[in-house]
Amino acid sequence: MFNAIKCKFANFVLDRRFSEIMIGSAWAMSARIVATCFGVVISIIIARAYGAEVVGTVAVLQSFLMLTTIFTVLGTDTSMLRLIPEHLVKYSTSSAFNIYNRTQLLVITVSLITGTLFYFASDLIADRVFSKPHLSFYFALGSVFIVFNALKQLNTQAVRGLRLIKTFAFMQMLPQGFNLLILVFLGLLWPTQDVPIYALFGGFSVAGIIGCIIMNISFRRRMEPDDQVQRIPVRTILSISLPMLMTSSMTFVMSQTGVILLSMFRSEAEVGYYAIAVKLAALTTFILTAVNFMVAPKFSELFHSNNMEELFYVAKKSAKLIFWTTTPILIGFVVFGKPLLQVAFGHEFTVAYLALVLLAMGQLVNAISGATALFMNMTGNQNVFRNIVFFAAAINVGINLLLIPRYGINGAATAAMISIVAWNITTLFYVKLKFGSTTGYVPMPGWLVRQTKKKRA
Repeated sequence: MFNAIKCKFANFVLDRRFSEIMIGSAWAMSARIVATCFGVVISIIIARAYGAEVVGTVAVLQSFLMLTTIFTVLGTDTSMLRLIPEHLVKYSTSSAFNIYNRTQLLVITVSLITGTLFYFASDLIADRVFSKPHLSFYFALGSVFIVFNALKQLNTQAVRGLRLIKTFAFMQMLPQGFNLLILVFLGLLWPTQDVPIYALFGGFSVAGIIGCIIMNISFRRRMEPDDQVQRIPVRTILSISLPMLMTSSMTFVMSQTGVILLSMFRSEAEVGYYAIAVKLAALTTFILTAVNFMVAPKFSELFHSNNMEELFYVAKKSAKLIFWTTTPILIGFVVFGKPLLQVAFGHEFTVAYLALVLLAMGQLVNAISGATALFMNMTGNQNVFRNIVFFAAAINVGINLLLIPRYGINGAATAAMISIVAWNITTLFYVKLKFGSTTGYVPMPGWLVRQTKKKRA
């Protein structure tokens, strides 16, 4: 088995058509691994030093920031992956910068308005939505940092459009890295239960500010005085971005509904258990995410160049790489998940083992399917994908409402797994029907591959 994996890896490395994706993915994956390690260390410190309830509170506030950021960014973080490479190819760096700059001003404006509204509604959110009035102060504080989190999200994605691989890798590590630094620093100087929350907000703030500086410097270094600038109105940017906003919001629903509904129906400690299972299951996606970070602008470039054969080659090769690097992590969770939870987080967190396995199984299907979401968004099929994800999100909410009151975290994990499988399989069928090929990769034994080739011949 080791020789088979070694052979497959050599094929990836020696493939010149895929070398750009491999190099970029290696940088992105390395940064993702470091950021994930930071996140795991943060979770361990909070679980050990502050308890499961604080883990749950941090998870709820993080979900709150993620939700508000989706609606303040307006889907522009994804549309920048399409528009920046498109304008670099067709027009100039200055044209791409013009789009980015106008989008950034739009995001800042919407974020400030949204933050103000949520600040004054913090009591209502804490009491009526989450039934936890004691969290009112934290929601009010979190609303102040919405603009920083929005800028972090926009700039982290926009830098991918410029293909600044090393810079993107650095920006991936910023939020978790500064979160950890602030957590340790404040924890040593100021022993209070609020420290993990302040560290979370501080990490987002630093990442947001640094991201703005990096993007502006990167654009201005490439711009020329005689650059051709193709100006497009904000409404055109929004017409592309808003379907992607719906997709992002529905994706959030699928990933975070479990945390939100658990916080409504169950204790903060149980939210904490589920949050740890979600974070560990996310380890199966860091390779998927790293590869997807690099293929998004490549998809846009190949599609707008009408090079469909190369487009599907890159898509399938990416899915193959994701599968062979994700499967060992899944097997590790199934075999060693329970002792891992006990040793790293404490005996009480072993109740999250079954939820961890269910979430990991859903992520395996996600890995096999390849970069379905990015493929749809980068090829002008964002409206169809919005509808698919909306359908899957409705399934997710329905199953969560049905199972969480009775089965708790295992019900939430089941809902997440089913919804992930639903939107991936549906998208694969749509891509197959429209383009005659898919982005997915299903491993087959060598003898079956040879038999298939003989039948085709």
